[in-house]
Amino acid sequence: MIRRQLVRFALVGVVNTGTYYACYLLLLPWLPYVAAHVVAFAVSMTGSFFLNCRFTYNTRPTWRKFLLFPLTNAANFVITTSGVYLLVDVLHFTSTYAPLIAASAAIPITFVVSRTIMLGGPSRDSGDSASPNANESLGESVARTTPTA
Repeated sequence: MIRRQLVRFALVGVVNTGTYYACYLLLLPWLPYVAAHVVAFAVSMTGSFFLNCRFTYNTRPTWRKFLLFPLTNAANFVITTSGVYLLVDVLHFTSTYAPLIAASAAIPITFVVSRTIMLGGPSRDSGDSASPNANESLGESVARTTPTA
């Protein structure tokens, strides 16, 4: 099961990286490379959350998971951002390819943290969350809060 999840995680990672890189390249002419990196990272992370919920872990997307999901990318963000800076400003690589090189170092850490958040840990559904609707799916929340005509 873990092997299949890892393969699916890698496939989602390929899609996520393509999304990130396309956004990065689209933003690069208008923003400094670090700002383009941050915005592209946020866009691709949102897509990655939904793909990992459904495709990798076959789990329901909840607000709690959505709010915790950025933790899966915290190490990835630090490693890639530091890597992009190091590669571009220190080692004088081109800003076009630096993000792809920097991203490869964070993959194992991201998988472990992602799997823990998506499949839950000891406090999964323990009822101690800050919001009574923390485990409500995103679709249920939208349906509940959207007025009907």
